[in-house]
Amino acid sequence: MSEPLTAQRGAAQIFSGLSDDEAELLSQADRFARAELYPLAPHMDNEEWWPDQAFPKLGANGYFGITAPESLGGSGADLFTSGLILQAFARWNHAFALSWVAHENLWLQKLLRNASPEQLARYAPPMCRGESIGALGLTEPGAGSDALGSMRTTAVRDGDDYVLNGTKIYITNGPVADVLLVYAKTDKGLGSQGISAFIVESGFPGFKVAQKLVKMGFRGSQTAELVFDNCRVPAANLIGAENSGVKVVMSGLDLERAMIAPLCLGIAERALELSLDYARTRQQFGKPIASFQMVQDKLAQMYVWVESMRVFTYQALRAASALEGGDAGRGDIHKITAASVMFAANTMNQVLNEAVQIHGGSGYIWESEINRLYRAIKLLEIGAGTTEVRKIIISGEMLRG
Repeated sequence: MSEPLTAQRGAAQIFSGLSDDEAELLSQADRFARAELYPLAPHMDNEEWWPDQAFPKLGANGYFGITAPESLGGSGADLFTSGLILQAFARWNHAFALSWVAHENLWLQKLLRNASPEQLARYAPPMCRGESIGALGLTEPGAGSDALGSMRTTAVRDGDDYVLNGTKIYITNGPVADVLLVYAKTDKGLGSQGISAFIVESGFPGFKVAQKLVKMGFRGSQTAELVFDNCRVPAANLIGAENSGVKVVMSGLDLERAMIAPLCLGIAERALELSLDYARTRQQFGKPIASFQMVQDKLAQMYVWVESMRVFTYQALRAASALEGGDAGRGDIHKITAASVMFAANTMNQVLNEAVQIHGGSGYIWESEINRLYRAIKLLEIGAGTTEVRKIIISGEMLRG
């Protein structure tokens, strides 16, 4: 196996724009992921298996709560730092990386930006320690890209509780989550403006995992359909004011999009590394296939694509890291982050397509690592807003300007 990509320095680091400290952080995360997460990947993919002890181990090594303040058990770092860690994790176990970012960004980041001091004191520290797994409950059956407008899950105030009824689907970490951020309609007459956000513990009466979903890619990252059947949630677990759920959604929207791109980048980096190794060792007509100009053409294209992804991803992450609380969901950052994830996901598709072509028949076999990476393509082109929705966002912001 070739030397990890992060061992490279000099011109490559200068081109990436990473400082020495950032490059070292990426290298440390890469070494950790290679040692601890990579050995879990085949089992996760083969059996949709979840490694129960992985989250606490990451917490013990400081890989949760990256953007959380130290007072809550976090590192007090920025979104860019979180993105570098995600990139490293995605190289070696992209399924686990997806679960990590759903916990770290989709849930914990929103908690940090919107929860009360009391809610933060109760829920953030165990999440930073990896003792509690988080999930986001937004998408519903039949909702598609109109997740807010078509929401049917309801929450009705009853004394000191809210009673939730409805169903959520395609929820990452759903089967293993201890705490969930759940959106529900509290005023049907207000449409999408009548949505509220709640902290729901998996042990609350009326909450259940209806079914664990079996996926084509990112297998092992647990995904579920969730049901709320007269689920009683304390009123104290309402995040912000009633009917302010859209504000909670929008507060992290661009940050979430910015954090999909490094997931794509890590997968593409690993695909290129595997393709280089294979091209050097695979013999045809008495010589390595790396000596064939057609294969060299593919490798060169893949390199350009990966490096283009890197620059776009890092620049969008830096812009999102500087984002202030009220600026999300509109303006330049809305356009930039949508563009970064669209470019990263579409380009990753190109990289993986050529990677499988280089691997030939071995790449078509389910158990091969390159096949595992190839099956990850589609989720990142449809998750967190499809490629088509991303184009609408970009063009909308351009025309609005």
